[in-house]
Amino acid sequence: MAAALPFAAYLESLGQLTPHADPTAVTSETQTIADAFASLAGIPDDALDAAALSEWVQRHPTWVPVLGLAVGLSQERLKNVLRDRFGSSGWTTLARTRSALLVDWFQTEFDLLGVLGAQRHRTYDFGDILIARAGTRATAARAGVSGRRVEDEIEAIARDLSLPYRTRTRFTGRNGLTAPCDLVVPDDSDAQIVVAAKGFDSTGSKLTDAVREIQEMAAIRKPNQFVLAVIDGIGWKSRVADLRRIHGLWESGEIDGMYTLATLSAFRDDLSHAARLRGFL
Repeated sequence: MAAALPFAAYLESLGQLTPHADPTAVTSETQTIADAFASLAGIPDDALDAAALSEWVQRHPTWVPVLGLAVGLSQERLKNVLRDRFGSSGWTTLARTRSALLVDWFQTEFDLLGVLGAQRHRTYDFGDILIARAGTRATAARAGVSGRRVEDEIEAIARDLSLPYRTRTRFTGRNGLTAPCDLVVPDDSDAQIVVAAKGFDSTGSKLTDAVREIQEMAAIRKPNQFVLAVIDGIGWKSRVADLRRIHGLWESGEIDGMYTLATLSAFRDDLSHAARLRGFL
């Protein structure tokens, strides 16, 4: 196994996982919103009522999130409130089967007709656009992609080495205790090599959760189990103390390796070395 890098060197090797997204670029999601808006704007003012909106959502059930955006609901928040009210977060089915009830709920809870009447033909300036961007949740979706990127990279290496493995599971360690891991060789109950993959470009409680998970892995490992961690993303630079805790596990030998995407070649070498020692290569 590679010797532990100095913490400063490890910190320097962290990279950004998600590229900058041009807020003006047209995507399938933005085009859908534009199409839905154009359709809503086409309803004459004197015909904009609950019946017209009920017919609209029944005709375009996948556009219901645009009504949510109109009243200030993110897609995730819309799912939550629909589940609370209707017992289901599936707006497409609700729009097709209970369109009138859905529109009535939007109207009762959020004054949908009043909001649409006030906003459909308003002219917005650049300041309004910046305010809207400040509250967007688009970065949340990209955060999920960044986390999966690290997982995908380690899985690709395990697959390329032709190792038996499972992903996103729990493994069994000392005294029958279990801990989460993102990759295990060969499987949960006979774990010989376990890997944590934690990539974050944003900061938040998930980073603290990641530290706790790796500490759990180190705490229950058997003497014959290898524990590796691939950690990257600029979000860690805002949680240096958390990152240092994981690095301390590497320095003390409680985990066997700690890597970033920039040092995946070292991860590959150590993974293959551990696999050879355990008879998988």
